[in-house]
Amino acid sequence: MSRFDGRVALVTGGSSGIGAAVAERLLREGAKVATLDLAEGGPTAALSLTGDVRSSQDITLAVERAEAELGPPSVLVCSAGITGDSLRTVEVSDDEWRRVLAINADGTFFANRAVIPGMTERNYGRIVNIASIAGKEGNPMAAAYSSSKAAVIAMTKAIGKDLAGTNVLVNCIAPAVIETPLLAGMSEEHIRYMVEKIPMGRLGGVDEVAALVCWLASDECSFSTGATYDISGGRAVY
Repeated sequence: MSRFDGRVALVTGGSSGIGAAVAERLLREGAKVATLDLAEGGPTAALSLTGDVRSSQDITLAVERAEAELGPPSVLVCSAGITGDSLRTVEVSDDEWRRVLAINADGTFFANRAVIPGMTERNYGRIVNIASIAGKEGNPMAAAYSSSKAAVIAMTKAIGKDLAGTNVLVNCIAPAVIETPLLAGMSEEHIRYMVEKIPMGRLGGVDEVAALVCWLASDECSFSTGATYDISGGRAVY
């Protein structure tokens, strides 16, 4: 497959989990890929950049370096994120609330904003933001995480409409619980609750998510923007 021949992609959170799986698939399908994460890692064939998505300056520098070394990014996948601590609402501190929202919501917005000028100037781009079923339904013990992912869904809708007159398409996905290192930060009670709500009765796989993301990031996706795509094993009802 060579859907991404000649394309340059930037994947935030690309050192592990969904981001790493997406980066690997993009590479297999012909893209040049840069990853941005706090820690080095991810596919060896990718340009590994380190930075904090909470910093708009770090993201701007990453976009500039990706363009200098690989070419102008035409694909952005925002996968950087954290679940936050499993806490009841009254137990969530100010710092914990701000930490989760800053990484999941601010980081996604900063990355979208950073690539849009170049994509619109070239009249081509595909942006895929990673949200969550929690952003639609709200999960107990996860007020900050659920809120942050609802923000990702809403900003995707807004940005998609802003750019609807261009060839820059912006969509997001809303996975149910996926087997990634993020699960290490959740309580067994929290994970069990999420799996029990999935009619298929299992965790999702990162390769399954990567397949959907890469379709949305390709030319095959041509008449969808501002949309939320579920990958939830039957959990999503709208």
